[in-house]
Amino acid sequence: MSQQDLQAVVTQVRRDIVRMVHAVNSGHPGGSLGCTEFLVALYFEHMNHNAKAFNMDGTGEDLFFLSNGHISPVIYSVLARSGYFPVEELATFRKLNTRLQGHPTTHDNLPGIRIASGSLGQGMSVAIGAAEAKKLNGDKSTIYTLHGDGELQEGQIWEAAMYASAKKVDNLICTVDVNDAQIDGSTDQVLAMGSLNAKFTAFGWHVIEVAEGNNLQAVLAGLKQAKLATGQGKPICILMHTEMGNGVDFMMGSHKWHGIAPNDEQLASALAQNPETLGDY
Repeated sequence: MSQQDLQAVVTQVRRDIVRMVHAVNSGHPGGSLGCTEFLVALYFEHMNHNAKAFNMDGTGEDLFFLSNGHISPVIYSVLARSGYFPVEELATFRKLNTRLQGHPTTHDNLPGIRIASGSLGQGMSVAIGAAEAKKLNGDKSTIYTLHGDGELQEGQIWEAAMYASAKKVDNLICTVDVNDAQIDGSTDQVLAMGSLNAKFTAFGWHVIEVAEGNNLQAVLAGLKQAKLATGQGKPICILMHTEMGNGVDFMMGSHKWHGIAPNDEQLASALAQNPETLGDY
């Protein structure tokens, strides 16, 4: 896709996110908006996947695992817009008997969702298992994950990071959304983690910094660089620096939009900043 076409998808996904959480007065818009460019770049341009023939085995395909499952609005929108299920189903977000629950689950067999996530810290461990299975099966595909920087305060992440390096899981690309914010404040205020680059490097990972994680060109370049680093004996970590609430001026940079929905007036403002490009659901 052209840069212009990708940007049109990004704009529409932002509209989907704010409309979804507004409709039920519930959800997590901040991190979803901040990760929009990344997930659009991954699904629409970079990752090898087949939306029309989804199966849980994923043989011959790249696989993605969302670890920070609370940003479900963005993954649901990206999955729908890339053809995994009808776009109209986005209107059922967080409603009774929906397949689009607040945190992704697998028991409703929603295409594109491979793990139930929401209990933070577990996605990297699951992804490592999938990556090792790919190797055992002679499948040359790549495993991708996304994590929040606040999520890295979970100890299981570092157990997994140690294992991935020790076992040379070099078909794994883990991206961390470094927005320096979590539900209770800045990550430094809640539990400062120091240099994530230094930490992952010390754990034996190949680290790539994407300074402009809300710039499509920069994200695509980072993903390309990460892909070129696979197969060289080290797991890969992309540290993607983003702005929470990106694209909606009154949400940007504030941890307060981690998990609250816009009211009617705020929704109108958010939509005005992101004009319709592909059609609302």
